[in-house]
Amino acid sequence: MKTLTLAVVATIAGAFMASAALTTGEKAPNFTGTDDTGASHQLSDFKGKYVVLEWLNHGCPFVKKHYNSGNMQALQKELTEQGVIWLGIVSSKEGAQGYMTAQKSTKTRADKDKSATAILLDKDGTIGRLYGAVATPEMFVIDPEGILIYQGAIDSISSTRESDIPKATNYVLAAYNAHVNGDPIAKTDTKPYGCSIKY
Repeated sequence: MKTLTLAVVATIAGAFMASAALTTGEKAPNFTGTDDTGASHQLSDFKGKYVVLEWLNHGCPFVKKHYNSGNMQALQKELTEQGVIWLGIVSSKEGAQGYMTAQKSTKTRADKDKSATAILLDKDGTIGRLYGAVATPEMFVIDPEGILIYQGAIDSISSTRESDIPKATNYVLAAYNAHVNGDPIAKTDTKPYGCSIKY
């Protein structure tokens, strides 16, 4: 247990030490990625829609918190039903924690009852590095004009406890709702928390 705790602290520290590579309020960089069905997706394909990017590693206890509780799936469902494109991105390199083959990703997607639009397999880390993603889960919200309007943590409580979810402010949902309503986004940049991405 002590070893696990130290490992978790180390991964959180690694995530917090990195600074954002992108500037919120500017154009989100285009990318192309292949999903677990073999289909190719470009960010530019989704112009006119909101897009959420979620960095994934199902071996990470912080990711497990949001999936085992059903919190992430509920958020995916709520937003995709409103026309939002939700792209999960796995940037773990082959052999590292979180790495997924297409077959494993497809099975995990079904087992976890995900409502993501697609899961992109970024084993060479190209998309992750382009966005400066450092943690799982780390979230980005892009508006219909292709502008990055939020980046950082999924919510305001950086723990692995499921019991903290109802007490936390969900930054992704808050950013989306504010922008849709034409209101200022209270938090456009936050420190991501979680496990370091295994590039």
